[in-house]
Amino acid sequence: MDDTRTLEARARKEGTPLIDGDTATFVWKGPRQVFLQGDFQDWRGKPLPLERVGKGLWARSLALPEDAYVEYALQDAKGRRVRDPLNPRRSDNGFGDFNHCFWMPKGEPTPLGRRIRNVPRGRVTRHQLETHEWAVGKKRAVALYAPPVKGPVPLMVVLDGDDYLQRVQLPTLVENLSAAGRMQPVAMAFVANGGPARTTEYACSEATVAFLAQRVLPLAREHLSLVDEQRTPGAHAVLGSSLGGLMALYAAQRLPRVFGRVLSQSGAFSIEGTDMVVFDLARRTGQPPLHVWMDCGRFEGLQDGNQRLLPTLHATGHRVTYRPYSGGHNYPAWQTSLPAGLEEIFSPPG
Repeated sequence: MDDTRTLEARARKEGTPLIDGDTATFVWKGPRQVFLQGDFQDWRGKPLPLERVGKGLWARSLALPEDAYVEYALQDAKGRRVRDPLNPRRSDNGFGDFNHCFWMPKGEPTPLGRRIRNVPRGRVTRHQLETHEWAVGKKRAVALYAPPVKGPVPLMVVLDGDDYLQRVQLPTLVENLSAAGRMQPVAMAFVANGGPARTTEYACSEATVAFLAQRVLPLAREHLSLVDEQRTPGAHAVLGSSLGGLMALYAAQRLPRVFGRVLSQSGAFSIEGTDMVVFDLARRTGQPPLHVWMDCGRFEGLQDGNQRLLPTLHATGHRVTYRPYSGGHNYPAWQTSLPAGLEEIFSPPG
């Protein structure tokens, strides 16, 4: 670590944390000690104290993967968040607050999340579906995306649809990949989650499977030019993250002739030591083979469930790719990881 004067000068000039190879040094200027919590500990356990290195100056260094994306927060002694004035970079944490964030030197956000000039745009239309008691509430928001090509095309149902629309910018991601010939065009149905009922709806719910089959798919067929899954079984896909990643796999296991492709990001396949029913369904033999793409952050406790599910799916004839990334449980990391999955699951013909 630099001497105190150099440390403070660097922090003011470069911002925090200070990055030196695989080491990130968090610096705090103030009369009282603060504490650090973040992706690197999966947001669990006791916050890490910054140590006094000079008068009113505190610091702590962590070794991190050189390609990592990291979100963190500083707290005071009472556990209240305090803003890091030396790091203006922030990310919505999905819980009504923001985390500070940074990239290590060999990591970077995907450029595909920003619209590339002259790439044709598709069209998003918004709808309200009657739930008929298959989902919480009388109506549920669904946004449909039609690609800028003549159909028919496969459909990708996207769980937590509002987040993938707004935070991942998924239509832009797909259009940039398609225009570059890196994936085939797809239509999408962005299905809003149930808010406070999200866990109930996404924890391997038969009602959610029925809602997708009986309400979302008919809406998509009505408004989009889709491949006929009766003639091409398993043509469609389901995408989700966390509990949505669990539900994506479960929906495909229950409707494999409709959803033959799965993209699961940080899938919550095992929760607090309990394996979800997707493990039992994965052990069944004689089922239509699924094409599954999974990712998970190396900082996440969910990595264990993903790693154990992988050989189980392989053993019963499913085609599965597992891709760990250096990061945690958040949408910026998922956005950067997702293009590899889209390229594989929807690889261009030929």
